Amino acid sequence: MIFSNSQKALATRLLQMARESHMKVVTAESCTGGLIGACLTEIPGSSDIFERGFITYSNAAKVEVLGVPADLIATHGAVSEQVARAMATGALAHSHGDISIAVTGVAGPGGGTPDKPVGLVHLASAAKGGETLHTKLTAGDIGRDQIRMRSVEEGLFLACQHF
Repeated sequence: MIFSNSQKALATRLLQMARESHMKVVTAESCTGGLIGACLTEIPGSSDIFERGFITYSNAAKVEVLGVPADLIATHGAVSEQVARAMATGALAHSHGDISIAVTGVAGPGGGTPDKPVGLVHLASAAKGGETLHTKLTAGDIGRDQIRMRSVEEGLFLACQHF
């Protein structure tokens, strides 16, 4: 399909590690619009590990569906480490998942600002009873598709760090 061999390998690795640990995976996606969930479900047998995916593209959805505090978005903006972390923990709180992957960013081609340019993506991964990890991707204005696909790979890699 549309995913690279390295993306599929990371998805397979994450699913296998989660399976061995009897854990379920959940996603909370904004700028990727469900691509991380799609990559996970590209792998045969993923249905016993991939619990659900939230596509929370709007700020209202982040608040209503994931419980991200509106004042957090107002203070830091939707594209921030704080909101990515809140999305990751919110996904766990509103699902039966044990590991989450959250992503929020500016995929472009417009929408960037000097503080938050096109290509800036914040990713977080939370583990139930464990820590919430964060990484920042600064891809630059390499095109919407490339930013989104790099975010898929970064999100899968980040979640693998829990194991």
